[in-house]
Amino acid sequence: MENRGHDAATTQFRLDWVDVARGIGIIAVVAGHIWTRGPVRDALYSFHMPLFFLLSGLLSRPRPIGSFTRRQITGQMRPYAAFLIMLLIADQIIEPMKGNAPIYRHWPQDAGPILLGGTWLGGPFIIFWFVPCLMVARIAFNIALNRWPDPLDRRWVLLIAPLALLAYGLGWQFDASPLGLLTVPMAMLLLWVGAAWPHVRWRNGLILPLGLLAGAGLSGLVPTLNMKVADYGWPLLSIGAGVATSLLLLRLSARVARFAWPLQHIGRASLVIMYLHGAIIHYAGLSFPKVWLFVLALVAPYLVWQLLRLTPLRRVFL
Repeated sequence: MENRGHDAATTQFRLDWVDVARGIGIIAVVAGHIWTRGPVRDALYSFHMPLFFLLSGLLSRPRPIGSFTRRQITGQMRPYAAFLIMLLIADQIIEPMKGNAPIYRHWPQDAGPILLGGTWLGGPFIIFWFVPCLMVARIAFNIALNRWPDPLDRRWVLLIAPLALLAYGLGWQFDASPLGLLTVPMAMLLLWVGAAWPHVRWRNGLILPLGLLAGAGLSGLVPTLNMKVADYGWPLLSIGAGVATSLLLLRLSARVARFAWPLQHIGRASLVIMYLHGAIIHYAGLSFPKVWLFVLALVAPYLVWQLLRLTPLRRVFL
């Protein structure tokens, strides 16, 4: 009985620190969409998306390919479609109330850009590229994991090296990204790093090299990232800086998880915050100072998440 209790406590602690890390990540995402210029924005963009991909990779295990793929498509695209439809309807109401035309008002022509998603969606839909990108990357990564379950297996280089070349090549050649799929190769690389990280024994000596690399990204010494359009800055260095910052934040999250309960709650609501904060910033951006807009863009979606959990709508939106 003692072993079972210890295992349950360990599992809960692991979930808590993951939620703390998600909380840090989603706060960085919201802040980066409010302070859209200058060193603060560049520092946040240097790591906030890599952090989410690394977390997903860290939690990855080989799963049966067919059932995992079906669960990903239904589990991720159902809330994607639900939030997209909800915000499209809201836009048809809110913009006319403000004396503006709706963003999408030419039907059925506008159905094409909406279905393409990714870089075709901006304003209140600015983050809608992320979930389809992550979903496709996870499906492809799971196929590779089934072949090579150990992420430190040297055969992974047969996939990782071409993926790196493809990621940078696509980023240099294309700007348009349907459903965020342009970013999938880099997302898979980050999933692999996340999956490999638990196999690396932590040593305090890692703090200095990781800190120096993270500092280069946070300070703007190397160009920042914009993963939505597959802009990865300087090859390897910019994405390396984002990975270094993310790994240090993962370590920090594990150390403070027992005390950082507000971050845990924000992390658990991160999907709803991800979908809704862009709309709040878009429609309320001129009505509030940036600090209060930041608070509103976090708190309002968090309250929506709490409400959804208590209703049958959770089966659609969560």
